[in-house]
Amino acid sequence: MSEIAAAPSRSEVTVVDVQMPFGSMVVFILKWALASIPALIILVILAAVLAGVLGGTLAALVGMGRVMS
Repeated sequence: MSEIAAAPSRSEVTVVDVQMPFGSMVVFILKWALASIPALIILVILAAVLAGVLGGTLAALVGMGRVMS
């Protein structure tokens, strides 16, 4: 019979301090801000499409109620 090896235990890690020069931190934050712009554009487009679909559906339902009565 073959024995199954015990899974290695997991250990938690807590980051206490990050030493980073101020200039590097400014560059990092600027890159982070610039990288968020395309993500924001995509989210705005998705929200507009969703609003159009929901608005069109609601308008069609309300319009159908007027036609049927």
